[in-house]
Amino acid sequence: MKKPNILLITSDQQHWNTIGAFNNEISTPSLDRLAAEGTTFTRAYCPNPTCTPTRASVITGKYPSQHGAWSLGTKLPEDEHTVGEDFIKGGYRTCLIGKAHFQPLKSTEEYPSLEAYPILQDLDFWKSYKESFYGFEHVELARNHTNEAHAGQHYALWMEEKGLHNWRDYFLPPTGNMDRSEKRTWKIPEEYHYDAWIAERVNARLEKYKENDESFFMWASFLDPHPDYFVPEPWDTMYDPDSLTMSAVTEGEHDKNPPHFQKTQEENPDYTEYKIRYGLHGFHSHLYDSDELKKNAAIYYGMVSLMDKYIGKILDRLEDLGLADNTLVVFTTDHGHFFGHHGLIAKGAFHYEDMIKIPFITRLPGVVPAGKVSDKMQSLVDLAPSFLNVAGLTVPRFMTGVDQSNVWFGKKEKARDHILCENHHEHPTLHLKTYVDKRYKITVYYNQEYGELFDLENDPGEVNNLWDNPDCIELKNELLLKYIWAELGKEPLWMPRIWGA
Repeated sequence: MKKPNILLITSDQQHWNTIGAFNNEISTPSLDRLAAEGTTFTRAYCPNPTCTPTRASVITGKYPSQHGAWSLGTKLPEDEHTVGEDFIKGGYRTCLIGKAHFQPLKSTEEYPSLEAYPILQDLDFWKSYKESFYGFEHVELARNHTNEAHAGQHYALWMEEKGLHNWRDYFLPPTGNMDRSEKRTWKIPEEYHYDAWIAERVNARLEKYKENDESFFMWASFLDPHPDYFVPEPWDTMYDPDSLTMSAVTEGEHDKNPPHFQKTQEENPDYTEYKIRYGLHGFHSHLYDSDELKKNAAIYYGMVSLMDKYIGKILDRLEDLGLADNTLVVFTTDHGHFFGHHGLIAKGAFHYEDMIKIPFITRLPGVVPAGKVSDKMQSLVDLAPSFLNVAGLTVPRFMTGVDQSNVWFGKKEKARDHILCENHHEHPTLHLKTYVDKRYKITVYYNQEYGELFDLENDPGEVNNLWDNPDCIELKNELLLKYIWAELGKEPLWMPRIWGA
């Protein structure tokens, strides 16, 4: 029997509750189709609520504190073993199309980055680039979100090949000429949007693998709905801002929270004690105009729906090529998003469910139960070992994620009973880790006596922090012990024991 193919489809910064099958305020027919044909997991989490650390965990099967790319602005070392290497060794072809973000936007002599200026926009370089990239034999990359000035790499090449020689008019200076005053409606024609590029190029690779009768591990990595909030017509008017259910801060909820939560609700918060640097998301005022927020949310929903259309084109091509029945499809995102939840916007070091819980769907016809919704815990750190087990390949001992394949297949009750989410920045105050089990969530901060403890069963909105509640001392101690056990349990035992001494 031919080896099963693996197709990972991801979005970027997508809130867990933005799939139409479970939220009637948004339209996502392609994701609804995946949910109907596969299993949706409602307790899936990221190992870090930012891009680089989580994306590196996806391909290494390790936590950010283990693989080296522990924060935005770091890079995954090139000598770090990735799952693509195992697939290549096992006879698979490997491919990534879309966003990688394994390396920072700045390159140094000690830590060079292919995703940095000026190489980022050296189109001649990318036109001739044929090397493997972190275990992916074939890559076609983009780095910008909507109209960011980071546009370049293979996406820019594609726009030029399509005849859009004035593509810079749709991106911000200094790369492009777009007027910074424009909001929400992205004037780029949909046919040149990076969603269309990703779908077209993914489908071209699928056709190549089909023609050559090759098994594949492919990552289709979409860049939306990560802000800034821009989407082309007609998706910009698809949703009425006034018809959307919006979240907001609950009065007094941050009184019991660590100080950086409270500061978000101030006009000009002083974050001096945190030594805030450029690129540290969330440490600013999160106060917002409610009408503007609703308009942004409507665009965010439009971005999800546009992406869903092109995910559908990939699913359709799988069917047309006769590959769907032998291809495991996993859809997820790298982390969540705030649009008013707890008075917060975008992202930051706030480990609410809105930030660390993610959408997660698996499909393999005849193997993964169809139309099922499961509350069994999933972590993105589990993807690499699970994919390898599905393919019948050996899982390296240094991968610390757990095999979820039999949970996906409905053959095993659960693979894990807890989640660990890490968030580490250069200042020790901002070193935090979260432990989540079936009912409770606890967050600890390095060298700090404050923290968070939420009862997700009785307080799903996470507005009542029980950390300092005298009635919860025993519960807190129990959860702290479980957190320590979880930390001990994720230590990689990569060297096998040969003998007793």
